[in-house]
Amino acid sequence: MGGGHLGHAGTDGLLIPGSTVVHRAPAQLKIAALLVFVLAVVATPREAVWAFAVYAVVIVGVALVAAVPVLTLLRRLRIEVPFLGFALFLPLLGSSPRVQVLGVSLSQPGLWAAWNIVAKGTLGVSASIILAATTPVAELLQGLERLHLPRALTAIAGFMVRYLDVIVGEANRMSIARQSRGYDPRWLWQARALASSAGTLFVRSFERGERVHLAMASRGYAGSMPELHRRVATANERVAAAAVPLLAVSVCVAAHLVP
Repeated sequence: MGGGHLGHAGTDGLLIPGSTVVHRAPAQLKIAALLVFVLAVVATPREAVWAFAVYAVVIVGVALVAAVPVLTLLRRLRIEVPFLGFALFLPLLGSSPRVQVLGVSLSQPGLWAAWNIVAKGTLGVSASIILAATTPVAELLQGLERLHLPRALTAIAGFMVRYLDVIVGEANRMSIARQSRGYDPRWLWQARALASSAGTLFVRSFERGERVHLAMASRGYAGSMPELHRRVATANERVAAAAVPLLAVSVCVAAHLVP
């Protein structure tokens, strides 16, 4: 997906501008490194607590190199709160054997399952947050194309990102119009106007998409956007990008070998 200025309309809200080594690295290398790192974390035995400590140190180190504030990283981790809430119930509902923790009977398998979800989920989400904070959306889509993700998928994702602000703005204008006419629902059966607005928004979005596609087809669009800024990764960039996933794979293998 091309277009070097795709994210300027507010779609790069997670981006933290910078010129660090992580920011300058080609997107396809960062995506591949993230994928291998997450796979290594997922494959690590849950009992290898030391391995997860190493992964956490690696995440913090990359965040420091990328100039991503640790407090910002922690704030954005709030996205996984629902999953953490689910994990909290596992020690209460798990099977035997059970252990006493502060006078509460907890399932030992449930505790390990909760730890597994919290540790692996937090590490994976943290790595994804760093990727989003150091890579514009346009470069992410280009990186996915260079990793041979089907162009149809990257094109759909690109248009979704590009026109998300337009659709949200249209929805806000419709909401203001409803409120200016005295619409103030307090009960579920008063939501008919909201359902009608949702249908209208869908029709308008579909019609806008058709007009945009026809305009692009008339200008020679053949299924993919032109790539305006293509840069081949250097050998040093490849080595630097491979350092983190190789370390993660080594830790994973060691976790399986060491009791």
